[in-house]
Amino acid sequence: MMRAEATMDQADPPIEHNVPAHRFEVRFPEGIAMLKYHYDTLGRLNLDHTEVPPARRHHGVAARLAKTALDFAKSQNLTVVPVCPYVFAYLKEHPELAPLVVRGQVS
Repeated sequence: MMRAEATMDQADPPIEHNVPAHRFEVRFPEGIAMLKYHYDTLGRLNLDHTEVPPARRHHGVAARLAKTALDFAKSQNLTVVPVCPYVFAYLKEHPELAPLVVRGQVS
């Protein structure tokens, strides 16, 4: 696994890029939070599903996962297809990320 930089409070566990499992993840005593992805036939990064243990919801974990995945896409010059409703909403709140997204996916 590759370690992604923690972007929020340093007390938060780091987000890992679990390449074999096609997900970004962070481990907590309550379970693993993750953002699952796949590459489509055009080589685009499809962000499929975000999952956070109930005890960790509403604490910015999903936002950290989305930011890390989108930072990865930007660093790898990948186009993003937001499939996950959370990622879609995150992108709407961050219009500066629009150049990463397949045209017409977020407005």
